[in-house]
Amino acid sequence: MKKRVLGVLLGAALAVSTLAGCGSSATVSDNSQTANVEDTQVPTTDQAAVEEAKTDDPEDKVITVGATITPHSEILSVVAENLKEQGYELKIVEYNDYVLPNTALEAGDLDANYFQHVPYLDDFNAENGTHIVSAAAVHFEPMGIYAGKTAKIEDIQKGASVAVPNDTTNEARALLLLEAQGLIKLKADAGIKATILDIEENPYELDIKELEAAQVPKAIQDVDIAVVNGNYAIEAGLDAALVTEASDSLAAETYGNIIAVREGEENSAKTKALVDAILTDNVKEYIEKTYSGAVLPVF
Repeated sequence: MKKRVLGVLLGAALAVSTLAGCGSSATVSDNSQTANVEDTQVPTTDQAAVEEAKTDDPEDKVITVGATITPHSEILSVVAENLKEQGYELKIVEYNDYVLPNTALEAGDLDANYFQHVPYLDDFNAENGTHIVSAAAVHFEPMGIYAGKTAKIEDIQKGASVAVPNDTTNEARALLLLEAQGLIKLKADAGIKATILDIEENPYELDIKELEAAQVPKAIQDVDIAVVNGNYAIEAGLDAALVTEASDSLAAETYGNIIAVREGEENSAKTKALVDAILTDNVKEYIEKTYSGAVLPVF
């Protein structure tokens, strides 16, 4: 799917993912020039910068939001038009990983980000000492099982290879989905913290390969099946999933994607304007018409 970022001052930041361990370049663009820069390290938190960023300046009418491209940046393109009516300009910084949007927000380089669900955020805060909270839930992306070398779930053979995301919360979702299809059985109390160590029964002797979430679609041709996050499946143009998380599943109740801000900024003028611009009928309509059930509004 092509990126659609319309009427927005767009900046792209492609950087090192500490999960993937590889470098990349970033492109920052505005109306006058484009600059290519190399980003080779994760930014560190400057507390002074964070405190300065928390100052609610009524003259500052630019809201900078970090987002992964699909569907988050695309949805924000609609939000940009809504924000104009409130006198704000939206600047989107695009990321291709699940780490830098949070470190950049914590450091004060962003006003908000939009790419994650609360369980992932809670885990990130605990592991990294960050202070980021949810301001609003926007949508749910059902995770799906996609065919690789094996075309149907019922054709799975012993020793089949399965690619799953390796971050704690998304791996748990993947394992719960595999369990729902009868491919494995997890310990009774594993829940949304499940890892491969919680697999109690593996009748198909599945070879589960843990990969950084963005890399799972790229590995699909090398495995029998893959469990892929909704946004990465859309971005990779994958065919319809063999099965997805049910609308009444534990995942649907838990994994709504959120607008996240620094703790203490939940009620700032910028946050209120951003949330008001997102939780609107035209944004809901855009989500429903554009993603055909792969992305579902939760407001």
